[in-house]
Amino acid sequence: MERIYKMMPEVEMEEAYYLDNLLKEKSDQQVREFLAIYRTRRRDPQLTLLTALIGFLGISGVHRFLLNQIGMGILYLLTAGLCFIGTIVDLVNHKTLTLEYNQRIAGDLMIMMRV
Repeated sequence: MERIYKMMPEVEMEEAYYLDNLLKEKSDQQVREFLAIYRTRRRDPQLTLLTALIGFLGISGVHRFLLNQIGMGILYLLTAGLCFIGTIVDLVNHKTLTLEYNQRIAGDLMIMMRV
């Protein structure tokens, strides 16, 4: 996990642990290549939090679009964040939503790169 933190200090503990398990048998060069692409595709939990807060200004669901949940984004947009209840729940769970997205991206990237 130490090499993940050295190469990507912005990741949180759970994400670093997941990436470390995913890349534990890979060389440093392979890990660097993977993380260079992964860094451009991952989402930051703070970005998810900020875009969820936009839901209280009348444009709900932006964070769901960013997390590639188009159906939920449209639903939130049309229902004012499910009457703001869904937006509040997403504010509480923003780290989990982002971690799930990032794990999905890392898995897809592993398949694509065949690292």
